[in-house]
Amino acid sequence: MSDTSLPALPASDRPDVAARLRDALLGASFTADGLLELLGAPAYAALARSETVPALRATRGDTPLELLVRLFLLQQPVPYARVAGVLPAEACLETGWLVRIGTDEVAATVDVRPYGGLDGEDWFIVSDLGCAVGGAGGIGSRDEGVVLGVGGASTTLAGITVRAPVGSALDLGTGSGIQALHAGRHATRVTATDVNPRALHITALTLALSGARAADLRQGSLFEPVRDDERFDLIVSNPPFVISPGARLTYRDGGMGGDDLCRTLVQQAGERLNEGGFAQFLANWQHVEGEDWQDRLRSWVPRGCDAWIVQREVQDVTQYAELWLRDAGDHRGDAAEYQARYDAWLEEFEARKVRAVGFGWITLRRTGSATPSITVEEWPHPVEQPLGDTVRAHFARVDYLRGHDDAALLDGHFRLVREVVQEQVGLPGAEDPEHVVLRQNRGMRRAITVDTVGAGFAGVCDGTLSAGRILDAIAQLMGENPLLLRDRTPAQIRLLVEQGFIEPAQESAEEPAQ
Repeated sequence: MSDTSLPALPASDRPDVAARLRDALLGASFTADGLLELLGAPAYAALARSETVPALRATRGDTPLELLVRLFLLQQPVPYARVAGVLPAEACLETGWLVRIGTDEVAATVDVRPYGGLDGEDWFIVSDLGCAVGGAGGIGSRDEGVVLGVGGASTTLAGITVRAPVGSALDLGTGSGIQALHAGRHATRVTATDVNPRALHITALTLALSGARAADLRQGSLFEPVRDDERFDLIVSNPPFVISPGARLTYRDGGMGGDDLCRTLVQQAGERLNEGGFAQFLANWQHVEGEDWQDRLRSWVPRGCDAWIVQREVQDVTQYAELWLRDAGDHRGDAAEYQARYDAWLEEFEARKVRAVGFGWITLRRTGSATPSITVEEWPHPVEQPLGDTVRAHFARVDYLRGHDDAALLDGHFRLVREVVQEQVGLPGAEDPEHVVLRQNRGMRRAITVDTVGAGFAGVCDGTLSAGRILDAIAQLMGENPLLLRDRTPAQIRLLVEQGFIEPAQESAEEPAQ
């Protein structure tokens, strides 16, 4: 919903002014790199937490960049005469990017934050004043229709999204337009939707100020704005996934009971995808008493889709309620009202028998396979973003394993994935290690314990010999029966492929003779 008490936004139909403003911002080094150099790492990091004091102290000078930081990031009035020397001030006043304060100062009407794209692009994310970073400032307690800027969830989704060239992409619940901005780099056509018309206006500003191609902007909830005959190669959504009593805050509360909004979004996405298309979401889900959370999520996956679901974090219901009450700034208000809202959250969870809430990523891929692959796992460990290529590789491995039985695996050729290292664990001085661990230093950064055969097999995988020929050589070295080794090892090979430690290699036309 929109809120008429919110300030007017800049005009979204003046791309010429947005282009001039962009050129001026870039000319003053008002970029992510420029901010880091000006503010220093501590103040820059504090700004990302909505803490402005360090940045205020770092911008007490009179350079153009310091002026722009105070104007667009710190919401400080600045002298008109100084602004006119840096920006197209009159055009910005005329189109609503700036307003006059008193007789000789101007102020920004929106927050403009430099944002570095995955390929080093200099972009600008527009949001409502004071909302550049999530809801950490409690802005949501004052205005329900505000549009937030860049937060951890936004950058997480951008990082895990598969970035293959596609014909069509849908950003569902676009907010300030971050995902639409990314999608425009590799999609021919981008459609962005939001229930909040203010968000669509701000998305248009974000795209224009970033020098990006315009998107097809549509108002409505979930897939309502999408025509029945429309299909997409990529769907992304950072939806209002917070599980809360009621729908008080548009930017985070979906208005459905429990985790029904996330479930509905996932279930309806399958029929909106082209064959081979991806749908990627952030979501919260309930851990319900007497119900396996993994089975709950498997039931969400639509027919005809593979799925990879990763739970990154779990909070008990008290931690969860406190997190989102603080997000809205309720802890700073009336104590009795805070307690009543806290109690309402716990009452809702108790009624639904919810004991905890999980947070994570859901990726669907439309496939014509009669045997869809659904992987649901918990992975709270550090990962290396961006993960888009890792996600795409996961589904490529799913296809490979689905099409290869054990005999075909033994005929296959494999290569050890780069950045995999081996660790041997055992007592100092021992002749043999107690166990061997293979560890990835990139992507998901997985680790897997393997036996001597598994370690030896992975170590010599360079794409030259088939898996069966490698096992025959290992059997000869270990004095084992090669037929028995061939019989018991395919399960371990399958796991090494599935987890991304080895990958199918181009098979050689001929193999060296034994």
